[in-house]
Amino acid sequence: MKTGDQKKRNPKGSEERASGSTAQIREVMQKVESKVTCLVPDKRVRKIMKVLKKKAKEEIVQAVLEKYYNAEELKPYQAELIKMQRHLERTGKKMVILFDGRDASGKGGTIRRVTRYMNEKRYRVVALGKPSEHQKTELHIKRYIEHFPRAGEIVLFDRSWYNRALVEPVMGFCTKNQYKRFMKKVITYEQNFLEDEGRTILLKLYFSVSKAEQSRRFERRKNDPLRQWKLSEVDLQAQELWDEFTEKKFMLLKKTHTENSPWYVVRSDDKHLARRETMKLILNAVRYRGRNRKLDFTLDPDIVIPGNKELKLMKKQQKKSGRSLV
Repeated sequence: MKTGDQKKRNPKGSEERASGSTAQIREVMQKVESKVTCLVPDKRVRKIMKVLKKKAKEEIVQAVLEKYYNAEELKPYQAELIKMQRHLERTGKKMVILFDGRDASGKGGTIRRVTRYMNEKRYRVVALGKPSEHQKTELHIKRYIEHFPRAGEIVLFDRSWYNRALVEPVMGFCTKNQYKRFMKKVITYEQNFLEDEGRTILLKLYFSVSKAEQSRRFERRKNDPLRQWKLSEVDLQAQELWDEFTEKKFMLLKKTHTENSPWYVVRSDDKHLARRETMKLILNAVRYRGRNRKLDFTLDPDIVIPGNKELKLMKKQQKKSGRSLV
């Protein structure tokens, strides 16, 4: 069952929460570090403790505790993922998980939490770059199929063949005919590799971040030398092309969400909740022995929305305001 604190959480997250506990600590520290010149770490900490005001100390303690308890809340689900992984290995089943969605929506961070304690020999994370000139002459989905899992393995695609339905048409990386052909054929392709007596499990996840939160995350990437490599050509235009990406999301759900191959939209402004609910989604997709009966596997409906429900919401927004907002 959900705790009282979990129920009270705003699923969209406050601005402070959306920026992350580490960012909160950094913001407080930047205000006082100029007053501390000592370079020896232990002495520097003692001096900072003296300089910090009571409110700043409380903010840091709160941020540290939040980060700690968030990590602790994920651990039982990460333990279940290990059980699930062993089950796939024993039964020879295969799992393909697609992480698609807008830029800076938290796909990579979620993948890292999902795989953190897994057996590295039994999973692979695949993030393909631009296709080569030779690959451009082949079937679009072929280069992804080449990375499909063996028996007992999980493959997580950090962006998948659905790039052709989302990024490529918006950025002009494919022709209109290529886009239309893909949208017409992709479900047939998926049915072909899913018709293997239930040995392959496909989970399609679309990470949905708000425009304001995406902007904050882009600013952080611009100003953080450890994250600047994440900025791409698409990132730099994502805000300007927001409505175009929304339109392609609408068509994605309309044309490629089916009963046998559904999409799940993950609201990811709150990174922690998105990561927790993604783990639940993955665990709920597989029946395995030894499942922890005390653990809550119920999906939060404010965070995880089935593709058909998201589509209805987008249609409702279109009628009300003339355009989709999510």
